[in-house]
Amino acid sequence: MKNRYFIEISFKGTNYVGWQAQKNGISIQTTLDDALSKILQNNVTSIGAGRTDSGVHAESFMAHFETISKVNQNTAFKLNSYLPNDIAVKNIFTTKEKQHARFDCISRSYKYIITFQKNPFLEKESWVSHKEFDLDKMNKTAKFLLDTKNFEAFSRVQTNVKHFECEVQLAEWKKKGNATVFNIKANRFLRGMVRAIVGTTLKVGSGEMSIKEFKEVIKSKDRGMAGAAAKPYGLYFVKAEYPFKLNSIL
Repeated sequence: MKNRYFIEISFKGTNYVGWQAQKNGISIQTTLDDALSKILQNNVTSIGAGRTDSGVHAESFMAHFETISKVNQNTAFKLNSYLPNDIAVKNIFTTKEKQHARFDCISRSYKYIITFQKNPFLEKESWVSHKEFDLDKMNKTAKFLLDTKNFEAFSRVQTNVKHFECEVQLAEWKKKGNATVFNIKANRFLRGMVRAIVGTTLKVGSGEMSIKEFKEVIKSKDRGMAGAAAKPYGLYFVKAEYPFKLNSIL
């Protein structure tokens, strides 16, 4: 009999085509599945809380998998020994049979990091800007996202979704040391949505677009009116939340 487990991982996405398995490169999902299958000695396929684009990182990403093998504290140790250095298992949880990492997720959080000085130790871990932005205007703009339901203007043009509605619960820009960080939380995200929002909001912060024009972008539902997507390597998947408690085996 197969048992279902949730697994929490963090990863640096620089060398991957994103979370989901792709034909054109190595994904986080494929790498994790290979490790799980090797350690547990049966074919394992994981299902993630969402998708990440190529180059995007994660502080805490959740997935679930099923296996007939015994899973314990030693499993996490073996996985971390087997996985490459840019993927780490943070925790493994027991769960009920039907609990689902993607469909039961009630909110997902992302952050985008902008730095203003080149740092070789942070290469591909933040986006380096050579100009400052008006944080006050950007936060006024972010507030509109809380009252927005349709995010088609920030979605990839060719995407297979039933609707473009999302419920944004948090959207704010903050100074953190020498960096500027955008935090956003919602019940769901469209493909490319966060990077499109960041890219468009930065146009407001730089004076290239007015707050009024930003509102018009939302109303237009036209991706062509929004700004270019921000670079992927400044984006981090931060957290997935669930309506039930997960019990750690560690």
